[in-house]
Amino acid sequence: MSSSLPKIWKNGCALRASSIGPLWRRPFSASSDALVEYKAGEIGMVSGIPQDHLRRRVVIYSPARTATQQGSGKVGRWKINFMSTLKWENPLMGWTSTGDPYAHVGDSALGFDSEEAAKAFAERHGWEYVVKKRHTPLLKVKAYADNFKFKGHPKTDDK
Repeated sequence: MSSSLPKIWKNGCALRASSIGPLWRRPFSASSDALVEYKAGEIGMVSGIPQDHLRRRVVIYSPARTATQQGSGKVGRWKINFMSTLKWENPLMGWTSTGDPYAHVGDSALGFDSEEAAKAFAERHGWEYVVKKRHTPLLKVKAYADNFKFKGHPKTDDK
């Protein structure tokens, strides 16, 4: 048993170093690795989506950081959200209801690492899109000592 472990380890290292290894690690590139060429909007036509949902308008945006989030770990993702128009208030509970099957799809499922990836996904499915640019706050570098810095004499109400 102890003599077979070095062989397995050696063969495993050789397999990882071979030309087969980088193929599965390499990201998929639609232009060079695709077997079938597709035009913009064709994926939506063959996916079984009803015709009235094929030419939907979507919003591509980068969601803001939540109030409880301190760091920048999950900031920078891009999402696609469908514009839904069919909303009404439910008379029983007062909740907002919708007849749109895609109303909540973008909240959980359609997240992307870059704006370009989200645009490419929308174009492949034939959706018109509007991009909302990311709002980046202007951060000033401050030290803790600035809290105690002299800010001038207090103002008095001498009228």
